[in-house]
Amino acid sequence: MIRTILLGGAAACALTASVPAFAEAHIETVAEAPTLSAPAIEYTMWTLDNGLRVIAIEDDTTSTVTTSLWYDIGSKLDPDGRSGFSHLFEHILSRKTENMPYNMIYGLTADIGGTRNASNWIDRTNYFEQVPAAYLETMLWTHRERMANVVVDEEVFETERGVVKEELRQRVLAPPYGRLQRFILPENAYDVMPHRRPGIGSIEDLDNATLDDARAFYEAYYGPDTATLIVAGNFEMENLRTLVDQYFADIPPRANPVDLTIETREPEATGPRTVNATAPNVPLPVVGGVWKAPPTTHEDAAALQVLGAILGRGDNSRLDKALVRTGQAVQTASSIQMFREAGQIGIYAIVRGAPQMEAAGATLDGELERVRTELVTDAELAEAKNEIVSSTLSRRETARGRAFELGEALVSSGDPDFADKRLAEIVEVTAEDVMRVAATYLDPMKRVTITYTAGEDDPDAYANPTPMPAFRSLPPAVGEIREVKPEGERMAPPGPGETPEVASPEIFEGTLSNGIPVVAVQTGDVPIATISMIVPGGSKTDPRELAGVANMAASLADKGVNGMDAGAIAARFESLGANFGGGSSNDGTSFFLTAPTANLAEAGELAASIVRGAIYPDEEFERERTRAIDGLKVALQDPGSLSGFVRRVAMYGDAPYGSQPGGTAESLAAITRDDLLDYRQRFIHPDRMKIVISGGISPENAMATAEAMFGDWQTDLLPRPIPEEAAGSALPVRTIVIDMPDAGQAAVSASVRAPSRTGEDYWALELANSVLGGGSSGRLFEEVRTKRSLSYGAYSGFGDRMDDAILSASAQTKNETADEVVQIFLDEFARLGNEPLSDDLLERRRLYMTGGYARALETSGGFNNIVAGLLQQGLTAEEAALYSQRLADVTPNAASAAARSYVDPAMATVVVVGDASQFLDDLKAIRPDVEVIPASELDLTTADLRLNAGG
Repeated sequence: MIRTILLGGAAACALTASVPAFAEAHIETVAEAPTLSAPAIEYTMWTLDNGLRVIAIEDDTTSTVTTSLWYDIGSKLDPDGRSGFSHLFEHILSRKTENMPYNMIYGLTADIGGTRNASNWIDRTNYFEQVPAAYLETMLWTHRERMANVVVDEEVFETERGVVKEELRQRVLAPPYGRLQRFILPENAYDVMPHRRPGIGSIEDLDNATLDDARAFYEAYYGPDTATLIVAGNFEMENLRTLVDQYFADIPPRANPVDLTIETREPEATGPRTVNATAPNVPLPVVGGVWKAPPTTHEDAAALQVLGAILGRGDNSRLDKALVRTGQAVQTASSIQMFREAGQIGIYAIVRGAPQMEAAGATLDGELERVRTELVTDAELAEAKNEIVSSTLSRRETARGRAFELGEALVSSGDPDFADKRLAEIVEVTAEDVMRVAATYLDPMKRVTITYTAGEDDPDAYANPTPMPAFRSLPPAVGEIREVKPEGERMAPPGPGETPEVASPEIFEGTLSNGIPVVAVQTGDVPIATISMIVPGGSKTDPRELAGVANMAASLADKGVNGMDAGAIAARFESLGANFGGGSSNDGTSFFLTAPTANLAEAGELAASIVRGAIYPDEEFERERTRAIDGLKVALQDPGSLSGFVRRVAMYGDAPYGSQPGGTAESLAAITRDDLLDYRQRFIHPDRMKIVISGGISPENAMATAEAMFGDWQTDLLPRPIPEEAAGSALPVRTIVIDMPDAGQAAVSASVRAPSRTGEDYWALELANSVLGGGSSGRLFEEVRTKRSLSYGAYSGFGDRMDDAILSASAQTKNETADEVVQIFLDEFARLGNEPLSDDLLERRRLYMTGGYARALETSGGFNNIVAGLLQQGLTAEEAALYSQRLADVTPNAASAAARSYVDPAMATVVVVGDASQFLDDLKAIRPDVEVIPASELDLTTADLRLNAGG
């Protein structure tokens, strides 16, 4: 239901102010922000006789339920010589049981509109689903199956080991800084703790693992006595208790138990040392250090969290001010990770270049010494606390978010109240506490100084001189080897129960005094809200020689207004617990503000002054432009990112959509401050703006906030025209290889033109595409990952655009199998168009899509993204309520026809970024007319994609 609120009228004629005047006194005398708090997580807990802990979080405002099983089994318990094993087993346990064939769990969730996943970390492994509330019993049945009846056989072991190796390549070896974060830092943060090993493992250890290892791991660690079941959402408590007893009470404790206790504790560091690590795909060097940290339950832990926020959280952090704003670094990181037995502190900067390493290192050392020897200010302390509380509010917007926060706190402390206790401890931290923990834990005599630069991949260069200890071994498996039962003997999962009635929030539409339309909805009761401010245009308005100007005008808007510089703006937002930002997409420019409702009006006043009056100071502009160019250097070393850049140019050429939204090194260098001012004045315009507000705020208060922000905004400047046809004509089909000899993995894509958001075939192709590559139940995932272990994942999709979009299938794989993935993509394109799509299949896909859509609408950020996107595509907010109906209206014939028309392998442009020597000959057998472009000769500013193509 949509209601209308009108704030316009005769008063609009008298309002002529353009930019709100910020008095100098207002800027320089920043009022103290109120101390924030977060509502406690309310729950009920009980324990079964077999040791299973059960936690229930009731929420009758949602239509879903989240079931999550948290095992106290993390990578710290990996057997000796088997790093990454608990992560591998997380994959294994998700796949087969006596009554569930391979990957049946995917269909059980996706086909009813749910989602599922699993994850592994130092202290835990969790398995979770979020489904319509009627399917609570179905999900509890699946958790029982995986706890009591899991099948660990050769097929699942070998398949998942292959998938995990591809995940390692994608997350560690391919990205420029993957080795630093996953290998180098933990190797040098710990000496004797098992935390020293990479949680994702190594290719060698994964290759050495055996099926017997997996069976032993299951028997030693997996059972009700090591697990906590957390159920959150819409359910009846008595029914939940009955179902938990029915499905879990008879499961016996572990068959071959091993004590989870780790008695070892990390010794104090005996002195400083230095590690100079290298890797082949490092575009910008890193300088920093790593230290030991205490367990998460240590009395110093709360103060360390506050210290971490002061050093590295937000644009007003000490490291950002000292290193990024001075131009010495592109990015800084302050990572303080604390686990049940030990922790690590990593502080480093990605430096602009080798010549700046020494100076940046000295600056970093100076900041660390200052926080060790001088009290932080009251303002810094309050700002850090409010940032932490504000992020907690965001997590607690949904029942699922509360379940995850409680689960993470529980596995790292053993106390279900730990999350709220830690928040209370943070509020009590003093400046003296911060200086004390900084002096204790950031002692330069206990530091491992780390540099990370381009070079060979040599693990010996960053090896800890302390020999790797021998860790625990597990007793051999003693239980039976289970198999999936024959189809006629399997127990069927229980069907749905009753569907609870949940009232949908009302969407209100109103108009400000100057005519700006506003959409407002109260999506929950947690006191945090999001405001989105959108205007049409975006990157399609960029002249090609100034590609990136729209994005830069939005992203740099908060670097200065009259009377307030970037530092003061960042300080004010962060002191209010607010987060502000801007950027451009293909069809529009947008700004967002998320803030606790207690501070929304004040944060909104500042946000409005930025949107209306950003001045882009010269010094800030020059620094951020240089930083953006440096950021591109990093992205161009990542095969996945580079593939996206190339795909855009290959599909759109010189048309407006062919412009890179983030710009190129050449276009960014050509942009001037005047270009940004001109864009802000001519495109970010009151006559074109629309506003969306949602969260824990009433529509009336939301409208009042928007009126105070923008109700008097008018300007005499006329807005610039916006291209109506941005996609241009379809371009010839190409097969493009970007040769990166040092690439740790190959990024593969196949792309075809797709209809616009308002195109006649849009919904039919949306549904057909969901069959092709929608999530883990899509055909691409099944063929590439599940059947062949060629990638960590394979998906397809097309973005909403006002003109023709691009439908792309994409995956990352090891270099030598890039051609195989290309062939699968083309075969599946052909299959989608040639095989009729049944109504039963499409109905399952409809449920999958509507479920994801409904989950997104539950949070303020998700609601705003959906509605703002609709408005930016020229649609109305009402369209948000019509999603299910639009999909229901698509017939099998229409979906099949759309697939035949658009998803034709003969019309697909293929892009592969990787080490061409490992796949080129085989790729030519599939597509003979291959263009090979060395990465060093790539030009993203021209449709030809080659440097000096015209010369």
